[in-house]
Amino acid sequence: MPVYTLNVNGTPRTTPDIPADMPLLWVLRDLLGVTGPKYGCGVGVCGACTSHVNGSAKRLCIRQGIDAEPVPNSAAPSVGSVGTQPIVTIEGLADGDVLHPIQQAWIDEDVASCGFCQPGQIMRALALIAANPDPSDADIDEAMKDNVCRCGTYVRIRAAIKSAAEVIRGAGVTRDVDTPADLVR
Repeated sequence: MPVYTLNVNGTPRTTPDIPADMPLLWVLRDLLGVTGPKYGCGVGVCGACTSHVNGSAKRLCIRQGIDAEPVPNSAAPSVGSVGTQPIVTIEGLADGDVLHPIQQAWIDEDVASCGFCQPGQIMRALALIAANPDPSDADIDEAMKDNVCRCGTYVRIRAAIKSAAEVIRGAGVTRDVDTPADLVR
C-alpha cells in the first residue's frame, strides 16, 4: 500500500501505508489526528464531516466515484486521488489565536448547543459566503439544507452566516481566493 503526502490546513502531512480508496475522514481523524471533521452518519447525509477540498465543501466520509452521493457533487476524492489539492478543516480557519470571522460570528450568535455538527456547519457556511458574499435567507436555507443540526439551531446559524458575510464584505475581500479560508487573509 502507498504512503501519501496531503496538504492539510496548509501543512504537508504524510500518511502511513494505507489503501488508495480510504475516505479522507478516516485518514484525517484516525491517522493524522485532525479531529474537527466529525463522523456523524458515514453515508454523506448529515454534513458533520464537511470540510474543503480544493476550495469546495465536501463530505469527507464518502468518496467521489466510489460511494453513493446523496448530495450531488458533495463527495470528496478518496485519499489516493486527492493529490496535493488543499484540504481545509475547521482547524485551518483561525490565524493563531485570531478566529476567522465565521468562527467569531458563531460565538457572537451563540450558535452551538451540543456543538457536534458545528465544524461541518461552519465549513459549509464559509463555502456559501465564498460563492455568494451577500446571501439572502433563502440562499442560506438552500445552501445549508443538507447539514443537519439535531439541536435545531438553524435560526442562529442563519444569523451567524449573515453576520460573518457582513464582516467579510467589510474587509474588502475579493472572491479571487485560493480557498474559502483565505477570505479575510
